[in-house]
Amino acid sequence: MLRPVSFYYLRHGQTDWNLEHRAQGQQDVALNHTGRMQAVRAVPKLLGKGIASICSSPLARARESAAIIASALSLPVVIVDDLKEAAWGVFEGQTKGPWFNRWKEGQSHEGAEPYEAFVDRALRGINSALREQAPVLIVAHGGTYWAVEKHTRVSLKEDIPNCTPVLHRPPTAGQEGWLVEAIS
Repeated sequence: MLRPVSFYYLRHGQTDWNLEHRAQGQQDVALNHTGRMQAVRAVPKLLGKGIASICSSPLARARESAAIIASALSLPVVIVDDLKEAAWGVFEGQTKGPWFNRWKEGQSHEGAEPYEAFVDRALRGINSALREQAPVLIVAHGGTYWAVEKHTRVSLKEDIPNCTPVLHRPPTAGQEGWLVEAIS
């Protein structure tokens, strides 16, 4: 179960592999120039939101996005290993194809983390981040966000955009379900 506290989620900035539609998985792919600029442009959207903690995946693309924002907010970045993207084994670096849907349906392939185990790990990472002083900004990956979607029962219908902060508010009395709002 997802800890019932408000938080912000930000998918890392763009990488060259995003442009090429390659499955990055746990490959430590760096941000490209556009990705760094996306992180810079996210800063004004997060100023004045009272963010007290920033937690990040240890992978370079998330760490660098978090560092850009943390510098502007004068906050340290807490690295949470369980926020890493899924391990896709032999398909890392490949374009997404039929293997990807089969993996999400539970089929395994060489070196891959099983889908359900990944979502459980991602939820552990998110809950670990949410133990930090609130409100927390979590900087991680599109795949890691699937755990948020599963446990809030809210789906963005598409991949979470690079460097678009999304606010999540837990259910309250008289409110059914989580409220999710992209910050533009």
